[in-house]
Amino acid sequence: MMYGDGKSDTPIVPQRPPNNAGGPAAEVVEGRGVAEGNSPERNVLRTQSRESTPSALERVRNAARRDKKLRFTALLHHVYTVDRLRSAYYALKREAAPGVDGETWRHYGEQLETNLGDLSERLKREAYRAKPVRRVYIEKADGRQRPLGVPALEDKIVQRAVVEVLNAIYERDFVGFSYGFRPQRSPQDALNALAVAIQTKRVNWVLDADIRSFFDTLDHGWLVRFVEHRVADRRVIHLVQKWLGAGVLEDGRRTRSEVGTVQGGSISPLLANVYLHYVFDLWVQQWRKKRASGELIVVRFADDFVVGFEHRREAEQFLAELKQRFAQFGLELHPDKTRLIEFGRWAARDRQRRGVGRPETFNFLGLTHICSKTRKGRFAVLRQTMRKRMQAKLQAVKKILRQRMHSPIPEQGNYLRSVVRGHLRYYGVPRNGPALYAFRGAIGRLWWQTLRRRSQRRHLPWKKMAHYIQRYLPPARICHPYPTLRHAVTT
Repeated sequence: MMYGDGKSDTPIVPQRPPNNAGGPAAEVVEGRGVAEGNSPERNVLRTQSRESTPSALERVRNAARRDKKLRFTALLHHVYTVDRLRSAYYALKREAAPGVDGETWRHYGEQLETNLGDLSERLKREAYRAKPVRRVYIEKADGRQRPLGVPALEDKIVQRAVVEVLNAIYERDFVGFSYGFRPQRSPQDALNALAVAIQTKRVNWVLDADIRSFFDTLDHGWLVRFVEHRVADRRVIHLVQKWLGAGVLEDGRRTRSEVGTVQGGSISPLLANVYLHYVFDLWVQQWRKKRASGELIVVRFADDFVVGFEHRREAEQFLAELKQRFAQFGLELHPDKTRLIEFGRWAARDRQRRGVGRPETFNFLGLTHICSKTRKGRFAVLRQTMRKRMQAKLQAVKKILRQRMHSPIPEQGNYLRSVVRGHLRYYGVPRNGPALYAFRGAIGRLWWQTLRRRSQRRHLPWKKMAHYIQRYLPPARICHPYPTLRHAVTT
């Protein structure tokens, strides 16, 4: 169930039908609007035959759709065109941190056409060399440090161009229940697909799984072999190998590894999806066809996935065989984040009969999923903001407010407005109103404490503070429709 807002003015281009997953997939692919702007792959209209001439990438898409076993032998010439490199450059974040070369987006753009022309020639001559990525760390919700990599600017440009070309192939191969880091798909699409699947299918058991350190344990050898299933252009394969082998620069030391792909590069999400497509997605489809006798639903977002089962016996068998499958490719399920729980339409009734309490909950993409009922007594999946996520965000905001304690109130207010607005846009799902009100209220209290601290009198009347809150903080409101309503509109 692929969801959109149903309000687009652009014409809808017909898309491929749902993947033949040997059973009902978790979602259906929606139509996609025509690309806006001067895309380097736009179709040419008004030819002498008065028919539309397919663009170069459209021909690649059509070939990939027609023949699932076709290997593409000539792809690099789609990458090194100046138009595509320019499009990739403008798609980058303007204020992103520089890599090991210190090159920034703005400085590179001062002589953009000259730089892109030189980069294009180096790619054409195979003289392009990948630079090591600069290691940085960000704090996770549980307090641990997540390692990220910052590639050099030209590496970002080439990676994004390669991703655009490879997406023309792999978007025809990837299955419907894969949502992470794909065009026209978002975490909300995965959340909606999961909610609708659990509410409409015979799901009694849920496997909430996470792969331990996936991006750090991904095997380079297997990855290259998987890419070669579709890509026979050795020059593109060499580019992928260059990025995998470029290594990481940290504290002046360069380290290389035969496993892992650095998070932070444009190519990493696509390579991760390719890896799991062959290791997990296709295997799940075959398992569903050959081994499952009851309902089985799947939703995957990157290395985080949820599988729903009708029968407990099949769920336990699936989990045992999945562990063996992952071990063959150097992967391992995280023992603390992988659980098989009783969850679904009849979970509350069955557990009450056995006297074991209410059904357990599980977390997926920042939301806690709970067995609940509507006002009419029908089963529904209640989704609420994860407590740890909210607390971690409030702690981060508190830290930044202390750093900006003496900034002008309008500047602080604009920052907090962006924080609250972003939170509402993600977590504003139906029936999550109390958590949204709590978050907005907590932000207002943190701001009040900050403003009181910067005054020696420590006095700021709440009446005046309420005026600031009303002026700058958006009201807590639901931003997303019910998953079933969105599905009805878009499919």
